[in-house]
Amino acid sequence: MILAFDTSTAACTAALFDGSGECIAHRDELIGRGHAERLVPMIAELLDGRSADRVLVGVGPGSFTGIRVAIAAAHGLAIGWNAKLAGMSSLALLAAGAGGDVAVALSGGHGELFVQQFRNGAPSSELRNLAPPAAAAATDARLVIGSGARQLVDARGSGEAREAWPSAANAMKLPEALRPLPPKPVYARAPDARAKQAA
Repeated sequence: MILAFDTSTAACTAALFDGSGECIAHRDELIGRGHAERLVPMIAELLDGRSADRVLVGVGPGSFTGIRVAIAAAHGLAIGWNAKLAGMSSLALLAAGAGGDVAVALSGGHGELFVQQFRNGAPSSELRNLAPPAAAAATDARLVIGSGARQLVDARGSGEAREAWPSAANAMKLPEALRPLPPKPVYARAPDARAKQAA
């Protein structure tokens, strides 16, 4: 079985797939904060005593803390089960739920957006971290989804904005090339915290 989960946004989402890739159970909760406290109990409820042969974890971009929570849990589970571990793009996971031509825009802090375009689930642009006006100029898909969709569409002055969150139930809809990413964080911008410079 395959266990997939993502905590890169305000959503905490996990799904379990059988060997054929069919989703046999999933949980999606919009919790805002508290992923560290909710993720493991959610996975335990989903598994109901079972274990997985593969673990697929969302690696971002998104919340620095959320990404680290998921990746740490994924490494722990993979070690405990001797399971294969891989990462998946959190933006691609969001796009997989929409299909077709879509731009994904997530609030990225400092008033900026993580933005990337997808066509039938495959990236059709680079992942970028931009202010809304620059993000608007860098995208042309009519449908924009994600927590930053309204900001992007307002800056562009056209298109359809749809608030949406990643769902692990869509993990097997990702193109196969987007599922074996390294299980390491994809931040898309430098962290806010910086090492103190010596005087």
